Order: sequence, then C-alpha cells, then structure tokens
Amino acid sequence: MGATPSLEQATKELAAREPIFHHPEFGTTRADFERMTDESFWEVGASGRVYSREYVLDTLADRHRTRVEENWVVSGFACRPLAQDLFLATYQLEQDRGRLSRRATLWRFTAGGWKVLYHQGTLIPAA
Repeated sequence: MGATPSLEQATKELAAREPIFHHPEFGTTRADFERMTDESFWEVGASGRVYSREYVLDTLADRHRTRVEENWVVSGFACRPLAQDLFLATYQLEQDRGRLSRRATLWRFTAGGWKVLYHQGTLIPAA
C-alpha cells in the first residue's frame, strides 16, 4: 500500500469494512482477523464489557465455523481523520430484531493495509 489515503478514499474503504469482522471478502479465518487487527486491539462491547484481542479472535474463529445469515443495516456512516494514518469511523447499526447501537472504530492505515486498533458498540435504548 502507498501513502495514507485521502479522507474521501478512507471513508469509502472503511465504509466497505464496517461492521468489522462481518465482511467475508476481507477474510473469515483466525489468521485473516489477526492480520486485520493491531496487536494492541481491544473492544468494549455493547454490554460495557472489555474484550481482549485474544478473546475477540477466539470468538470470531468459533462464529465463522458455520455461516450465519445477518441482515444488518449501517446508517449515518462518518469518517474523521485523527492523525496522518489514523481514522475514526462512526455509524449506527441496526441488527436483527431492531437492536440499535452506535459504533466507533479506530483504524490505522499501515504498509500492510488497514488495521483495527479499537472498537466500541453502545446500545441505543428503545424509545
């Protein structure tokens, strides 16, 4: 990969990758997810629990042993540059059965491609 992408290019590329870990074209194996995540990756789930990279990788490996149909809808996607190679992606995710959450992912553009540093999901209470 070359120079850090423009904001327009980063927005397009990251929108295609969100929600993270749910696009088979970017990989479905543990090795794929290891390449996609920075070694310091961690996550805060919608429950508020903190998950380590190892826990997330184990969970993803288990999930992808069988194909699951997901009908999720991303809306309000935005991308903001935070540093030369660091971008914040935010969006709202509607999952099955009307579960709504706000999502935020920190992405770093590296010589090896996009790497996820951090992800958080926060539930939106029903009105």
